[in-house]
Amino acid sequence: MQALASTKIELEQVPTSPDGLPDFTSDSYKDAYSRINAVVIEGEQEAYSNFLDLAKLIPEHSDELIRLGKMEKKHMNGFCACGRNLAVKPDMPFAKTFFSKLHNNFLEAFNSGNTTTCLLIQCILIESFAISAYHVYIRVADPFAKRITEGVVQDEYLHLNYGQEWLKANLDSCKKELMKANKENLPLIKSMLDEVSKDAEILHMDKEELMEEFMIAYQDSLLEIGLDNREIARMALAAVI
Repeated sequence: MQALASTKIELEQVPTSPDGLPDFTSDSYKDAYSRINAVVIEGEQEAYSNFLDLAKLIPEHSDELIRLGKMEKKHMNGFCACGRNLAVKPDMPFAKTFFSKLHNNFLEAFNSGNTTTCLLIQCILIESFAISAYHVYIRVADPFAKRITEGVVQDEYLHLNYGQEWLKANLDSCKKELMKANKENLPLIKSMLDEVSKDAEILHMDKEELMEEFMIAYQDSLLEIGLDNREIARMALAAVI
C-alpha cells in the first residue's frame, strides 16, 4: 500500500534511546506508529462489532458475548489514548483497508449463519494475533502504552477462551468447516503481518518473532479445541503455502 511505501527508514537508522528502546519522539517512530496504532484501534473496533454479531448467532450466550464486545470497545478507547499520548493521529483509512479482507470474510460467514467460521476468525485468529503482538509490543512500548497494553492482553485471553470452548464442544460437527475456514483465512494473517512489518521494525518489533509468537498461540489454541498434532500441522501449513 502507498502508506507503507513511504516508510523508507531502515531499522538501524531509527533513533534509539540509551535504554535500547525506540525514540518515541522521533518523526520516524511517530510515522510508523500512526499506522500501527490505527491497526490496533480498528482491530478492537472490528472485534466489538464481531462479538455483537456473534451474540445474534449464539443467542443462548448473547449476554456473555455482548459483555466481551464491550471489553473490546474499552480496549479501543485505551489505544486511542495511547496515540494521543504521543501526539500521533492514527491513519484509520489505512487500518480499514488493512482489515478489509478478514472483515468481509467475517461478514460473509455471519450473513450465511456460519458460526464456526465467525468464531475462527474473531476468537481464534484475531485474538491469537492480538495476544502475540501485544506481548511483543509490551517489551518495547512507551510507559503509558505499556500499562494500557498489559491490561488489554489479559482480557484477550477471555475472548480466545470463549471461541476455544465453543469449538471444542461442537468439534464433531464443525471440524470440516473449521479446516476450510482456516485454509481461507490463516494466509491473510501472514499477508497482514508482511504489510506492517517495516512499521513494526521501527517500533522494534521483529517480524519473525511476531509470526513465531502467533503460530505458537494459534497452534496451542487448536490443540485446546481438540485437534490432533497431524491435523494442526496440516492447518498450520496454510500459513506458508
